[in-house]
Amino acid sequence: MIISDAGIWLSGYPRLVPKDADCAAKLKDRTLTKLYNERPGWLDLAHKKLDAAVAAAYGFPADLTDEQILEKLLALNLARAAEEAKAAKVKQPKTTRDKKEDEMI
Repeated sequence: MIISDAGIWLSGYPRLVPKDADCAAKLKDRTLTKLYNERPGWLDLAHKKLDAAVAAAYGFPADLTDEQILEKLLALNLARAAEEAKAAKVKQPKTTRDKKEDEMI
């Protein structure tokens, strides 16, 4: 963390400044798009772990296809919407009563 003289947090990641033209060309080539397109093993493993964690959080098996995942998510969404609609129908509107003559409110 970098703090200015005024006590303001500036940045957790200092900007990389290339020392020469060769370094500038290499730095310009380091993009997230290129990283994802190259798909290094560590990144692929991180995606697989994240996918498995999300599937477990929903109670889904980890080996579902994208279409199966969408079907299950739609079913969950429809069930939730039905529960909310049912709860909205059950709520009774607040009734008002007449104020008595000696009441302050």
